[in-house]
Amino acid sequence: MAKLQRRKRRDQAGDEPAAAVADTLVEPAPTDVCTDVPTDVPTDTGADPGPVRRTPGRRLRLSLSEATPVLLAQAAHPRQALFTGFGLGVAALASDRPLREAAVVAATGLVGQAILGWHNDIVDRDTDARHQTPRKPVAEGRLDVGTAWYAVVLAVLLVIPLSISTGVTAGTWFLGSLAVGLLGNVALRRGRFSWLSWAGQYALFVPYLSYGGWGGGAEGSPPEVAMVVLFALLGVGVHFLRAIWGLVADDADGWTYLPLKLGRKLGATRLLVVSATFTGLVLAGIAVAGATVGLRQ
Repeated sequence: MAKLQRRKRRDQAGDEPAAAVADTLVEPAPTDVCTDVPTDVPTDTGADPGPVRRTPGRRLRLSLSEATPVLLAQAAHPRQALFTGFGLGVAALASDRPLREAAVVAATGLVGQAILGWHNDIVDRDTDARHQTPRKPVAEGRLDVGTAWYAVVLAVLLVIPLSISTGVTAGTWFLGSLAVGLLGNVALRRGRFSWLSWAGQYALFVPYLSYGGWGGGAEGSPPEVAMVVLFALLGVGVHFLRAIWGLVADDADGWTYLPLKLGRKLGATRLLVVSATFTGLVLAGIAVAGATVGLRQ
């Protein structure tokens, strides 16, 4: 009997800790803890729910960045287009053309280069997608190929009257340079003669400028040979500068053009320095030739 009573006392003593543990598990949460914190805001960073209220603004910016005009502008190689249009406009002003003619020349160069940019992204869409090249909406599927082709057709219909508005002869030379650029997008560009299309395209800018005037019947003068050569060299320099950013991808695809061959020997950094120096010297030569012999014969 004594043993049984001692066992009951031990059992009762053992129940007290178990009851205490149970009370701890069901104890209500402390009143100083906030239980209604939004689940989408991190509680350990001090962030406020402000960004959540700005969601419509973010959506608006996102929708604008995916708008077709914005994507078309991105696929047009805008920096190259602006550089070409601005350069041709400055060259027209330097050759004593009135401001209105220089503006038409700049617009013609801008539209022509946009055509080349869209066409280039259409041709390279599979390669750009494979290498995940940034800022390529056609390759990323954000811009439909048919939409890009539609923009090319409309721009061609625009650039023809623009180019011949400063003379039929001048416009023919510009359209010839555009045709050379389009051909360069599909031929020669992967081999050792890739520079030829760039040299030809830029060389044909000179007769476009020298023969140009105001009105479709305008007739200028033949260009200086030195200027034609210098503009051709400028095209080669621009080709090298443009090619540097794609050397790794082009090497992986087995391309053998001249910038890639020199890049393997010099390295990308030295090739950039050499290309920039060469292009700068050519631009200086164009300025000197323009001040001495001029653009026209």
